[in-house]
Amino acid sequence: MSTSRPPAWQVVRDLHHHIRTGLGRALPAIVAVCLLVAAWEAYVRLSGISPTTLPAPSRVLAQTFQSRWALFDNVVPTLRATLAGFGCSLALAFILSVLLDFCQPLRRALFPLFIISQTLPLVAIAPLIVLWFGFGLMPKILLVALVTFFPMLVALCQGYQSTEDELQQLVASMGAPRWKQFLLARLPSALPFFFAGLRISITYAVVGAIFAEYAGAAKGLGIYMLNAKNNFRPDLVLAAVFVSAVLTLTLFGLTVIAERLAMPWTRRGKGGTR
Repeated sequence: MSTSRPPAWQVVRDLHHHIRTGLGRALPAIVAVCLLVAAWEAYVRLSGISPTTLPAPSRVLAQTFQSRWALFDNVVPTLRATLAGFGCSLALAFILSVLLDFCQPLRRALFPLFIISQTLPLVAIAPLIVLWFGFGLMPKILLVALVTFFPMLVALCQGYQSTEDELQQLVASMGAPRWKQFLLARLPSALPFFFAGLRISITYAVVGAIFAEYAGAAKGLGIYMLNAKNNFRPDLVLAAVFVSAVLTLTLFGLTVIAERLAMPWTRRGKGGTR
């Protein structure tokens, strides 16, 4: 009796292949980062520059470890605002993209307004939002949503438009109503565009949350950086920057994993072309 499940040795072999391939692709970036950090460390030690002006990477890592609990205490509010704002942005972008796809006059009416919303400077909008909604979680969610909403909306709308006419005509010829044509043809065609927009937006989300905390918050990486700057501690500022970079890369990696889970055929297609 045949089974479609691959044997255990094949699963292990494929996993080893993916890990080795991923490490091979990441190796140039890892080497570049290591060279940059080494050059930074050498410059600080050889030039004798003051740590209050430019701390060495070793000092930044040491301060990151020593202040790990304070950093963790401030990462949690930033991560909460990032995920909540990004989730609201994702839901709103999807709902609006569907409405705009089904109603072209609505798209022509609203799209210019969305474009105008991206021209508003956050440095002017953030204090107003804090003034209107206070120092709680709501203004941070709104600012993160404002920063991340537009790339996902554009990506989804562009993805719907990329649907092949033959595919949609085939689904329509089978008697499928318009909403089913959307689910079977237009939505799957938009997935690559959607995940491209998702990767762009997630890198903005953490920055948006930190900027919102700069405008007004009780806790968060933005407040931690602001307090460290006011106390002339660039090592602590860079420690918070390092933590925020790690947080951003982690969220970016999760979007890549989600893309591979949602579209496994793209990975098989790439493997078949090798």
